[in-house]
Amino acid sequence: MQKGLHNRDIIIIGQQPWDTEIGSNCKDIAIELSKNNRVLYVNSPLDRITRFRGKADPKIQKRISVIKGETEGLIEVKENLWNYYPDCILESINWINNHFAFNFLNKINNRRSAISITKALKKLKFSDVILFNDNEMFKGFFLKDFLQPAISIYYSRDYMLGVDYWKKHGSGLEPKLIAKSDICFANSQYLADYCSKYNPNSYNVGQGCDFSNFTDIESVELSNLPKKDNGEKNIGYVGSLNSERLDIDVLILIAKSFSNHNILLIGPEDENFKNSELHQLSNVYFLGAQPVDTLPQYILAIDVCINPQMINEITVGNYPRKIDEYLALGKPTVATSTKTMQLFKDFVYLANDAADYVKLINIALAEDSDALRQDRIQFAMLHTWQNSVKEMSLHVENYEKLKSN
Repeated sequence: MQKGLHNRDIIIIGQQPWDTEIGSNCKDIAIELSKNNRVLYVNSPLDRITRFRGKADPKIQKRISVIKGETEGLIEVKENLWNYYPDCILESINWINNHFAFNFLNKINNRRSAISITKALKKLKFSDVILFNDNEMFKGFFLKDFLQPAISIYYSRDYMLGVDYWKKHGSGLEPKLIAKSDICFANSQYLADYCSKYNPNSYNVGQGCDFSNFTDIESVELSNLPKKDNGEKNIGYVGSLNSERLDIDVLILIAKSFSNHNILLIGPEDENFKNSELHQLSNVYFLGAQPVDTLPQYILAIDVCINPQMINEITVGNYPRKIDEYLALGKPTVATSTKTMQLFKDFVYLANDAADYVKLINIALAEDSDALRQDRIQFAMLHTWQNSVKEMSLHVENYEKLKSN
C-alpha cells in the first residue's frame, strides 16, 4: 500500500500561476512534494474577461497560444515537476448575483478544466492521483467530482472570505468544499479551527519558509538607505504596503515617537499609503519594491523589524511568513498579537495596540543580544517546507490507514 505523500501522482491547483513573479506557499509546496512524488502544477485557466483585458500581456498571450493549439501547454519545470497551462477558456461569472445560476455555470467551468487537466494526466500517465487544492473555492469546487482522485486535499492559508470577491459566492461554497474534501490542511491554528467546523479531518501543518537566501548573509552597503548618524537606528517593515493588512495609524505613531530614528518601509504601496501622512514625515523612507534576492540585505540593515498588522477578517487567521524571515536573520521583532502569533510569543514582542508598539520597540532596542539573536534563528529554522510537508504526509498516511480498515 502507498504511504502518505511518497511515490504519488499529485495534481496541484490554486489561485497563483507558476509564472507569477512573487513566491507562494503553493509553489513552495509543489517543489517540496516533487522531491518524493510526481507533481502536476496547474495554472488557473484563463477566463474571458481576463483574456479581453490582458490581451497585450505576454502571459495572457502565452495562454491564448496554448488554447489555440499553437504552443505546448505542458512544461517540465524540473525532475518530477510539470507546469500545465490549460487549453480551455472559462466563463467570467463572479458578477452573477443569483447563486443558482452561478453554481450552474461554475460546474460547466469546472468540467472544462477537468477535461483539459485529464489530457495532461494521460500524457504523464498519472494514476490514483491526489488532488491538492490551494484555496481555490470556485474553479476547484467540482474537480473532485470530475477527476475522481484517490484523495482530495483542501489547503487553507488565508481567510479568503474576508475579501468581497470571494465572500459573494464563497461564503456558501467554501464550507461545502471543505466538507466534501477528504482532508483539510491549514498553515495556522486559526484556519485549522475554521476548517474543523466543517470537516473533522482538518489539521494545522504549520508554515514553511524558503531560507536559501537567508543563510550565510553578509551585510553590504545599500546605496538607497539613509545614513545613520548620532546613534540613529533603523526601524523597518519589509513587504507589501497594503492598507487592508497594515495599520497606517500605528506606523505614524511609531514614526513620530521615534523621530530621531529612521523608519524604513520596503515594498510596493497601495493608494492609501501613497496618500498617507507618512509621506510628510522626514524620518520615513519609502524604498519601494526590491528584488526578492536582495530582501535579506534590507532586513540585515534594520535594527528592529515590525509587522503592524490590522486585525480584521482578512488578517486575523493568517500566518505572516515575514516573521520567520525576520527571525531567520536574528532580528528583534515587534508584531501585532493574534492567535497565530502566540506561536512566536517567546521570540517576538507582541503588541496589543499602538502604544504597545512604542513601548516594545524601546525594549527590543535595549534588550537585543547575541544570545537572543541565536535563539531567534534556531526557532525560525524549524519552520521549513520539509517539516510542513512531512506533517501533511503523516496525516495522509493515517487517513489511508483508517480508510482501509
